[in-house]
Amino acid sequence: MFSAIISIIIWPIWGIVFLFGTIIYSLAIIVFPANKIHKLAQIIARICMIFGAQWFNIEGLKPDKSKGPYLYLINHQSLFDAFMIVAAVPHYFTGVGAIEQFSYPVWGFLAKRYGVIPIVRQERSSAITSLKKLENVINNGTSAMIAPEGTRSLDGKLSNFKKGAFYVAKNTGITIIPIGLKGAYKAKNKKDWRIRPSILTTVFGEPITQSHYENMTVDMLAEKVKMEIQTMIN
Repeated sequence: MFSAIISIIIWPIWGIVFLFGTIIYSLAIIVFPANKIHKLAQIIARICMIFGAQWFNIEGLKPDKSKGPYLYLINHQSLFDAFMIVAAVPHYFTGVGAIEQFSYPVWGFLAKRYGVIPIVRQERSSAITSLKKLENVINNGTSAMIAPEGTRSLDGKLSNFKKGAFYVAKNTGITIIPIGLKGAYKAKNKKDWRIRPSILTTVFGEPITQSHYENMTVDMLAEKVKMEIQTMIN
């Protein structure tokens, strides 16, 4: 009962802050490319977490932008995941997103302008095309983020990893940065409408360079990254 009351207080406050944040970012991204206003995105992400009653931490070493691009692979637990990753990664990155979100008012516009590549997960040929587009972006020097689980966890545990992200890595030779997101499931999970005050932590793992995985199969690489993330979130 108490958590429900707290959530009823948090939701409208968070909603208003998020709305103002999206308006400010929408105006900025009309004028400037997304890679030039990453600092603004980071500030908005942190503010949204604060007004969502979340304390935010970063653990591990942030990667050196000059040694990129990087492929950030994360576990997927909550609506707070996007804020946690944007606030933590010190430079612009793109990624793939479910095509449904591009139809959402405001959010769809922002996703498109930001450079997110739409993907239809249920259609193999469409998903392959989207991942090929992502490979082209990476080969042009831009970092990317993918959640290999494909969708939010329903129980807070790591789900099976889909192979697409690891084909992208093998095809491009990009350095992989495993990232563990902690606390997000407790704060707001897919099955519960409530937002709970929590501590959100983005944990940067050790870089996995091409020399580490060039002799691995896609399945072996997926298992290695999954184990790394599992260790970070335990």
